[in-house]
Amino acid sequence: MSDTVGAGHGVGPSDVAVRLAALERENAELRRRLGEVPPAPGGSADRPARHRARSAAAVVLIVLGALLAPVGVVAAWAERTLTDTDRYVATVAPLADDPTVQSALAGRLTAEVMTRIDVGALLDDVAAGLNERDVAPRAAAALPRLEAPLTSGVESFVRRAADRVVESDQFASAWEQANRVAHEQLVAVMQGTGGEVLQVGQDGQLTIQLAGMVDLLKDRLVERGLGLAANLPTINATFTVMQSSQLVEIQNRYAQVVALGSWLPWVVLVLLGAGVVVAQRHLRALVVAGLALAAAMLLLAVGLAVARGLYLDALSGTVTRLDAAEVVFDQLVTFLRATLRTVAVLGLVVALAAYLGGASASARSLRAGVGRGFGKARLWAEGRGVTTGPAGVWLAQHRGFARTTVVALAALVLLLAANPTPGLVVGVAVGAGLLIALIELLARPQSAARDDSS
Repeated sequence: MSDTVGAGHGVGPSDVAVRLAALERENAELRRRLGEVPPAPGGSADRPARHRARSAAAVVLIVLGALLAPVGVVAAWAERTLTDTDRYVATVAPLADDPTVQSALAGRLTAEVMTRIDVGALLDDVAAGLNERDVAPRAAAALPRLEAPLTSGVESFVRRAADRVVESDQFASAWEQANRVAHEQLVAVMQGTGGEVLQVGQDGQLTIQLAGMVDLLKDRLVERGLGLAANLPTINATFTVMQSSQLVEIQNRYAQVVALGSWLPWVVLVLLGAGVVVAQRHLRALVVAGLALAAAMLLLAVGLAVARGLYLDALSGTVTRLDAAEVVFDQLVTFLRATLRTVAVLGLVVALAAYLGGASASARSLRAGVGRGFGKARLWAEGRGVTTGPAGVWLAQHRGFARTTVVALAALVLLLAANPTPGLVVGVAVGAGLLIALIELLARPQSAARDDSS
């Protein structure tokens, strides 16, 4: 009986060696025969050429998309700022609460009011009145010497009133409402049809009318006892929001800027997506595309910093408050900086996700370790009577579809977001990762189901 079992099922070392030798001979013969067969047209000999062509096309598409990405982000920011009233107001409204801008506005309002108050003429009128009343000539003659200190006193009085005006809630509300109404005028200016509230000069100055703010200051001066402020004429003062020769170019090409901002971001996405699809190894190309997009945003951030320095250098010596111009520039590009950070984070998230799903040894090792961890957790739960049953088996069979659905929903959330932020990108990515991990945990291999049935 034992001899029969040994003959039927036992395999000695000599048998293994014989079988290995036979397999090696068969492999050598197959390699020889394959080497004798000439390659068919379009066969393996043409594959390297096709692979090289696809790789070259993928590189060109991804590089082109990455180079156009900064232009697309800037164009989208300019288009939103020019056409979206809520975005424009959200951009400029915080300027009313900035101490530097408040100081510059107060100084501008004070200067405009003081140009309309002629202290010397007032003293002349007083001197004439004294002469008519036969007041001592020496008193009348002494009045002109009071002009300088009196002018300084009036100016200090007006400045204190202007400071209180620009720091009040009433001014902040007036500033926001004025800019909301002015946005329509901005569009009119950019379209070349003129505007009364916002104006673009030939030298590229974007200015906003301060007439309403001056009227508010005049009322405050009258309330504080400076009655002559009520007789001041209408003052058409302006405040420069931005000064750049590029504004004139934008005004001349408003329609092109709007079209570019609307379509160029989608062109960038199509180029990057096409590069990934054309590539021989899609996930590796997706890693490269994500990193290239993040690098492009880094270059845009550097370019923005350089542009800021050049802008302020160009204004040095031409404006009285360079610090206010600096604050205004930083505020105007707030959403641009937020957008480039969001796109950079999105590129890094996409690159990380593609790497984790790739075929590199480190990624495979990581996935295998996570899979073993999920398997141990599943076995631990099943040992205590907790199992996903047939639903888990179905989920295991359709695991790829479930993962794809989660990724598609995450992408849809980001695409439909009105104002995506880096926090939103990271939050959506973490949420999608947790859902995919949950799918892996709940998916039950068919072997476990067979063990239950047996």
